[in-house]
Amino acid sequence: MSDKPLILVVDDDPDLVESLSMKLESYNFRVAKAYDGIEAWEKIRAQKPDLVLLDVMMPRKDGYELCREIKADSMFKDVVVVLLTAVAESVKTTKYTHQDGKSTSADDYIAKPIDLDRLMEVVKDNLDR
Repeated sequence: MSDKPLILVVDDDPDLVESLSMKLESYNFRVAKAYDGIEAWEKIRAQKPDLVLLDVMMPRKDGYELCREIKADSMFKDVVVVLLTAVAESVKTTKYTHQDGKSTSADDYIAKPIDLDRLMEVVKDNLDR
């Protein structure tokens, strides 16, 4: 077992998953990847990451639903969840709302498009808690 934190990157956009993963790896984090909420939950149960970067709008299971499941499970409730959200711009055109985000007990969130330097600050701040 490595002492480097494991971060699970979850988004249905493979290019975004790849760019976030490369940035995290450049800071010596271990990275796992998933492309929807169901795959992510399987990886969380198998690997118990220290932090999950979780997209909100995904097929099969959205980020809000997965976040609620993580935080409701006594084995995983201490896993840090940071939502990746473009919801602010698309609230009027989607079923997702900021109220959903507040009700999930996510630890933090980052707006899309993602500023990679801001992302690293949020990751480090949340892992240092």
